[in-house]
Amino acid sequence: MRRRRAWLAAVLPLAGCAVGPNYHRPDTQTPAAYRGDAAPAAASLADDKWWELYSDPVLTDLVRKALANGFDARIAAVRVEQSRAISLEANGLYYPSLAYSSEAFRGKNSLLGNPNPAGNGSIGDGFAPYLSAAWELDVWGRVRRLNEAARSQYLGTQAAERGVRLSLLSEVAEDYFSLLEADQELVIARQATHDFGSSFSLFTERLQGGVASRLETSSAAAAQAAAAAQIPALERRVAMTENEISVLLGENPEPVARGAPLADHAAAPSTPPGLPSALLERRPDILQAEYAAKQANAEIGVTIGSFLPRFGLSAVLGAATQNWSKLTHQRSELWAGGVDLTGPLVQGGALRGEYLQAKAAWQLAKLQYEQTVVGAYADVANALITRQKLAESRVQLAKEVDAYRDAVRVAGERYRAGQAGYYELLQVQQQLYPAEVALAQAQRDELISVVQLYKALGGGWNEPL
Repeated sequence: MRRRRAWLAAVLPLAGCAVGPNYHRPDTQTPAAYRGDAAPAAASLADDKWWELYSDPVLTDLVRKALANGFDARIAAVRVEQSRAISLEANGLYYPSLAYSSEAFRGKNSLLGNPNPAGNGSIGDGFAPYLSAAWELDVWGRVRRLNEAARSQYLGTQAAERGVRLSLLSEVAEDYFSLLEADQELVIARQATHDFGSSFSLFTERLQGGVASRLETSSAAAAQAAAAAQIPALERRVAMTENEISVLLGENPEPVARGAPLADHAAAPSTPPGLPSALLERRPDILQAEYAAKQANAEIGVTIGSFLPRFGLSAVLGAATQNWSKLTHQRSELWAGGVDLTGPLVQGGALRGEYLQAKAAWQLAKLQYEQTVVGAYADVANALITRQKLAESRVQLAKEVDAYRDAVRVAGERYRAGQAGYYELLQVQQQLYPAEVALAQAQRDELISVVQLYKALGGGWNEPL
C-alpha cells in the first residue's frame, strides 16, 4: 500500500498538464477603420436592436415569426442541442463509470462464467452478480483535450445558430422591401396604363375632329398596351415574393401584410459601423471559424495522448457461487481492485497518421479563420460604399422624377393648346415611368443596403437568442 500511494503521489501531479499546444487566436491584420468610414467611432449599428432599424411594426412582426417558426431557425436550434449532447458525453469521461452485471447459468464442465468448473463431467450451476467500476486517470490531459474539442464544437454551433438567425432576419427584411418595391412598380404600371389610355382617348377625339392623325392614336394605343403588359408580370412577382416570405416564416404560401408603402419609409439610419476590432467578437461566422480552430487545436492534443500510456483504476464487488442459497455467504464474496496500464506498441504508423491529420486540420482551420476575417472586413466595406452611393443615386433620381412630372404637365397643356405635337407628349410620358421605377428600385436598394450592413457587422449580437 505504501508503494501504491507513492506511485499515485508521483503520477497525479501530472494531471495539471495537458498534452498538445494551448490555443492562441491566429494573428490577423486588423485595420484601424473600415474602408469607407472616415470617422471611426466605438458606437456601431450592430449594437442597435433589429426591430428599431425601421419603424415598421409589420416588418417587426414578420421577423419575429420567422425567428420563432422558420425552419432554418428551428433546424439550427436542434443542431445546437445535438452538439450540446456531444459535449455532455465527452464531459462524462471525467468521472468514474459504474456498471452492474448478473449471471445465472447451468452447464457441464462449464468454463465460461463458472467460478468453480468441476472438470469431472458433472453438471453444475453458477450465480455471479457484481458491480464494476472504472476510472481513467487523466494523467496527460487527453480527456481534457477531448472536452475542449467537444465544447468548442458546441460553441461553434451556437455561433452558427446566431448566424442563421441573422441571415433569416436579413432575408425577411430584404424580401419585405422587395415586396414593397414590387407594389410600387405595380402602382406605377397601372398609373402609366391609365395615363396612356387618357392620351389615347384625347388623340381619338382629335382624330374624329379632323385635327389628328391615325399615327397619334396608334402610338398612344401601343404605349398603353406596353404599360398594361407589365401588370401581369408584376403581379406574378408580388405573389412569388409573398410565397418566399411565407416559406421563411415556416408557413404555407399566403398573402403577406404590408405596413407603410415604400415611399413613406424614412431614409436609412446613419449610425456608424464601429471599430473593426469589435467585429472579431460579434460576427457569427468569425466566431464559428475561431471555435473550429480551437477544436482542431485541441484534437492535436488528443492524438498526442494516443501515443502515451493510459492509467486507470478499476474495481469489482459482488458474489460468485454454484448454489443460489449460498449467494450471501462470506465464502461467496467476490471483489477485486487494481490499477490499469494500457498503451500502444506497434500501430503500423496509424497513430502518427492521426497526429499529422490533426496538425493539417489545425492549419486548415487557422487559414479558414484568417480568410473569414478578411472577408468580413470586405463585406462591411462593400456595404458602406453601397449605402453611400445608393443614397447619392436616390437623390438624383428623385430630382429626375420631379422634372419629368413637370415636363408631362407642361407637355399636356401645350398639346391641348395646339402648341405641341403628339410626339412631345408621348416622349415625356415614356421617360417619366421608367424614371419612377428606377427611383422605387433605388429606394428599395438603399433600405436593403442597411440590412446588409447590419448583417455584415454581426448585428444583434447582444440580443438574446
